[in-house]
Amino acid sequence: MRTAKVERNTRETQISGSLKIEGKGRYEISTGVRFLDHMLELFTKHGGFDMTLKATGDLDVDQHHTVEDAGIVIGQLFSEALGDRKGINRAGYYVVPMDETLAVVAVDLGGRPYIVYKDKVKTRLVGDLQSELLEDFFHGFTTHAGANLHAKVLYGRSNHHKVEAIFKCWARAMKFACSKDARLKDELPSTKGLL
Repeated sequence: MRTAKVERNTRETQISGSLKIEGKGRYEISTGVRFLDHMLELFTKHGGFDMTLKATGDLDVDQHHTVEDAGIVIGQLFSEALGDRKGINRAGYYVVPMDETLAVVAVDLGGRPYIVYKDKVKTRLVGDLQSELLEDFFHGFTTHAGANLHAKVLYGRSNHHKVEAIFKCWARAMKFACSKDARLKDELPSTKGLL
């Protein structure tokens, strides 16, 4: 089983987390930002991962440090759990319709961090989450997971649905990218011989 535990303590946040890639969609998430908790719960469920994440941050100042650092820790968890990445599919994508909204996410776990994020959210808050911080969250994830992630809402009305569709897409894309191909179990998924 591919598992990881990470603890990140700064002057701004204290975050601990654990991950099992071959999980059953079980979660214990508490960041102090309830809408982010909800998105991470459905990410875990739809990805079939088991994940715990407990964050205490300086929410009296702003949500930025907590949201971005949560992304960093999740990236570290996946990086550690994936190990040398031999035999993984490496890349995955998914398209999710969420009522009137349609979103697509593509991810490549090839070691080169990059983020393109376009959610079309038009409000400052979605639930209690400052919507502009979603790109910071995914930037933290990609940088520390060694992932290239493109997330885009094609169209939609509800800002809640836009964000939720992205997290569901991310979950399914990650599930496939992390999965192993039995035929290539000892091979790095790269012609370079290095990720």
